[in-house]
Amino acid sequence: MKNPFTAILAARGVVVFDGALATELERRGADLSGQLWSSRLIADDPEAIIAVHLDHLLAGADVISSASYQASRLGFSQLGLSQAAADALLTKAVELAKDAVRRHGDDSRLVAASLGPYGAVLADGSEFTGDYPLSVEQLIEFHLPRVEAALRASPDLVLFETLPSMAECEAVAQLAARFPDVPFMASFSAKAGTISHGESFASVVARLDEVPNVIAVGLNCSAPGVIAPLLKTTAPKRVVLAASPNSGETWDATSRQWEGTPYRGDSFGALARAYVEAGARIIGGCCRTRPADISAARLALK
Repeated sequence: MKNPFTAILAARGVVVFDGALATELERRGADLSGQLWSSRLIADDPEAIIAVHLDHLLAGADVISSASYQASRLGFSQLGLSQAAADALLTKAVELAKDAVRRHGDDSRLVAASLGPYGAVLADGSEFTGDYPLSVEQLIEFHLPRVEAALRASPDLVLFETLPSMAECEAVAQLAARFPDVPFMASFSAKAGTISHGESFASVVARLDEVPNVIAVGLNCSAPGVIAPLLKTTAPKRVVLAASPNSGETWDATSRQWEGTPYRGDSFGALARAYVEAGARIIGGCCRTRPADISAARLALK
């Protein structure tokens, strides 16, 4: 298996991922009020997705993530789509990201096929708790068609994001082992001191460090302040550590608005440097981060 990060790490020491996709689309006027979030736009407005991908590439991202985080047979069935149609849309999401790279004109940029946890398709916040009663085998059964659909478009890697628990970590570890020639990456949601379900970050890193084609393990969709302390709790033998924080704002469900002061520009760049000092070699952004923040991180990490 060829590690797509090797050349970037050798040249610059840090791989820069993109920032938020869904919240950036929403900021630009997209209606993402349904359960499928940005996945709905794969068919309805693909150019809007490509435009955000291109802006992240222009900002200096080495890797962009496809708009397939929420995409699954179960989720698309709520729109009346067949399994084949659902799989085709997930494949198309990866193709849209690859199209953005082609339009940008730099074939050294990478595409990660983004796949969210089982809890994301429930749209009830359980991706931040891991409290769903599925066995590891059932989680594999849910995710396997998604991986297969993503691979039809030949992404550079498969990225599982916002995983909340050791159970879903184990499912991803076993899935990755079924595709030994495909690079996988896994990223977890976290709270202070642990990943969201309560297990240690070090324990999921250790489990995935055992799988030869898992190339990176990280933290995403989490408050900026919880990430650096967790990065310092582990020293993997092989995988690279990653950090993609939220902007620092929090969603108030009562007022239905974002609150708090976001990290922007230089302050986001300072965050990126702090994560690198804590051991991360992959830096990106999650909810409410913008292309300009990725540009600031790129500059701060030079």
